[in-house]
Amino acid sequence: MKGPLFYSKILLFGEYGIIRDSKGLAIPYNFYNGALKKSEEPSDEAIASNKSLRSFASYLEVLQTQQPDLVTFDLESLKNDVETGMYFDSSIPQGYGVGSSGALVAAIYDKYAANKITVLENLTREKLLHLKNIFSQMESFFHGKSSGLDPLNSYLSIPILINSKDNIQTTGIPTQSVDGKGAVFLLDSGIVGETAPMISIFMESLKDKGFRAMLKNQFVKYTDICIDNFLHGDMKSLIGNTKKLSKVVLNNFKPMIPEQFHAIWQQGIDTNDYYLKLCGSGGGGYILGFTEDLERAKASLKDYKLEVVYQF
Repeated sequence: MKGPLFYSKILLFGEYGIIRDSKGLAIPYNFYNGALKKSEEPSDEAIASNKSLRSFASYLEVLQTQQPDLVTFDLESLKNDVETGMYFDSSIPQGYGVGSSGALVAAIYDKYAANKITVLENLTREKLLHLKNIFSQMESFFHGKSSGLDPLNSYLSIPILINSKDNIQTTGIPTQSVDGKGAVFLLDSGIVGETAPMISIFMESLKDKGFRAMLKNQFVKYTDICIDNFLHGDMKSLIGNTKKLSKVVLNNFKPMIPEQFHAIWQQGIDTNDYYLKLCGSGGGGYILGFTEDLERAKASLKDYKLEVVYQF
C-alpha cells in the first residue's frame, strides 16, 4: 500500500498575524513530502508513527461523534489499516515550521473522509472555509490550536491567500526566475521547535496593550504590504518592507527566535545582505530569509545551510 504524496508548505507571510486577522500567504514546498504506507518490516519511525495514528484515529472518532455535520470518516477502514501497520512515511522535518502534521492530516482526509471536497471541483470561498475548518479541528490534535492552513495548503497543493479569518482564496504567484539574483530561502536553525509553547507565549503577550498595538500598527501592517508586493511582483518594495518586518519581529518576538540567531538576525538588517523572519511559530526549525543577492547572502551566512525556496 502506498498513498498519494502530500507536500510540505511554507507560510511566506502571516505567522502569528493570521491569529489576529492579518493577511497570510502560504505556498506548497515540494522539496519535502509524505504518504501513507504499510511495510512488512517496519522501522522504529514507522512503529512510532503507527502508534501516533492509533491515537489520532481515536481522536477523529470523538470529533465525528461531537460534530457529525463537520466531517465523517470511514472509521472502520482507518482502524483496520492502523491495526495492520499503516504509518505516515514522511521526509518533512517535524518541528521545523514546514507543515509535517499538515501533510498527515491532508493524507488522512484524502483517504478516509466521506463526501470530501476535492481540488478538481469549483473551489468556492464557502468550500475553502469549510475545508479549513475541518482541517483546523483535525490538526488541533497535534498542536492544541490550529488555523487549518497547513493541511489546506498540503491538500490542495496550490498557493493560498488569506485575506482574513473568513476570507481565503487560491491564488497565483509570480513565476520564478531561475537565474534571478534575488531569493527567498530557508535557514536551518538545527533546533526542533515546539509549536504549542510558542503559541502560549504569543497568547500571553496579547494581554499586553502595547504588544497588541505593535501587532496592529506595525506587524500586521508590514505583513499585509509584503504580501501585496510579492503578489504584484514588486520585489524592490518587497525587500524594503521585509527589512521593516524583520526589525519588528526581532524587537518584539525575541522568545520565538533561538538566542544564537539574535546577532545573525541583526547582522542582516545592518548589512542589508539578507533579512530574516519567522517560518511558522519559531522557537527553532527553519528561519525564512529574503535577499536581493543570493550569493552575497550565502557568503554572509557561510556557516549555515541555505535552501532556496523561490528565486526572483
